[in-house]
Amino acid sequence: MNKDEKNISKEETVVECPCCSDRKKKRGEKEYKDLINRLSRIEGQVRGIKRMLEEDCYCIDVMRQVSATTSALNSFNRIMMSNHLRSCVVNDLKEGNEETIDEVLDALQKMMK
Repeated sequence: MNKDEKNISKEETVVECPCCSDRKKKRGEKEYKDLINRLSRIEGQVRGIKRMLEEDCYCIDVMRQVSATTSALNSFNRIMMSNHLRSCVVNDLKEGNEETIDEVLDALQKMMK
């Protein structure tokens, strides 16, 4: 984690993403920090893989690190899905928005590829 990441608050990181929908999710501070910390570790793993290539590390060693990074991303995705189901989906269903079910099923299909 670099020195700038320590001082980042949730409010300072609102960025418009052209690929995302116009819907937003208000995350609690703990959830936000946990997710950011996970992504920072994953980012470090990817930088480590790049460094391994630059240092001509053995192929199998690089592939093991890629596998570990893939596993970390999958874990991140499972946490995101769990949080989404427990908050967004529950709220949408309470409001009668059953389209959310199709959205989740579509996301699950993409995650399982």
